[in-house]
Amino acid sequence: MALAPAVFADQRVHFNPKLVAGETLRYQIDSRTTTTGAITTPLANPEGGSRSDQTIHLLIRLDVLGTSGAEIRFRATFEKSSAASESDALNPSVPSLASRYARIEGQSLEFTLAPDGQLAGFKGLKEIFPESSAAQPIISWLSALSPDAGIPSNGVRAGEKWKSERALEGQPLSDLMWRTESTYVRDEACDSAAARSARQTRIATKASGCAVILTHFEISRKGPARSDATPEDYRRNGLRTSGTWLGSGEALESVSLASGLLVSSTQTSKQDADYEIVSVSTGSRIHEQGHVESQSEISLVTPPQLPTKP
Repeated sequence: MALAPAVFADQRVHFNPKLVAGETLRYQIDSRTTTTGAITTPLANPEGGSRSDQTIHLLIRLDVLGTSGAEIRFRATFEKSSAASESDALNPSVPSLASRYARIEGQSLEFTLAPDGQLAGFKGLKEIFPESSAAQPIISWLSALSPDAGIPSNGVRAGEKWKSERALEGQPLSDLMWRTESTYVRDEACDSAAARSARQTRIATKASGCAVILTHFEISRKGPARSDATPEDYRRNGLRTSGTWLGSGEALESVSLASGLLVSSTQTSKQDADYEIVSVSTGSRIHEQGHVESQSEISLVTPPQLPTKP
């Protein structure tokens, strides 16, 4: 989001939200995900797929609805939304990815960007994505618009590293952790038409160029492999889970030093999961193994624009 940095005598940069009600900006988001794997269930499914490829293209308009202290309220409108998928399985009872994303074009949701960089207070998300798993990519992309919330409170300068850690919720295994290590690599020219245009607007300051931030991340469990890792909602429903879930990747971000806006972000990741879900009452098991590779690109396509005065 808009993160206006203040550069002090020691050249440490602090990223703080700074937008005003009525401003508008747009981001282009493109992603591709390839999934391979197998699911073993008590009932054999000869038509079960082992590979799928998905591509998603979005143009999201962000309107600043208002601010409260350090919090900023946004409306995100999906001005363009399309997707395509290929799979070696056929399930006509499940809506296609293309139809699901075509349906959200023109729809909007609201959310709040908190001072710690987290997103909260979603409104309209469940109406667009009734299943939480389908909403996760949208939340992940919107979260990527704000640099790492783990930036030290005393700021950073070129060459410095910082780390952060948070629990990964909503998965079939508990104790999953998302760990990141970020580096403020250097300053360079912002290679974006939107960024060049932004330098001519009211948000221009003495600072110029973009901060390049490289982030490496990993996903792993705290507990021993194959130990009981049952989340509480699974346990309440008489289920037990165990297994492994590993992931890694990196993101390269360019953040404008003049406006504090994310100008571009490229991310690659891979995940490997191997876990079982067991019914305590019947002993029946579901065993899932999967490998996921993802690439995504986020680009600022228009600089922040204030509403036209009558």
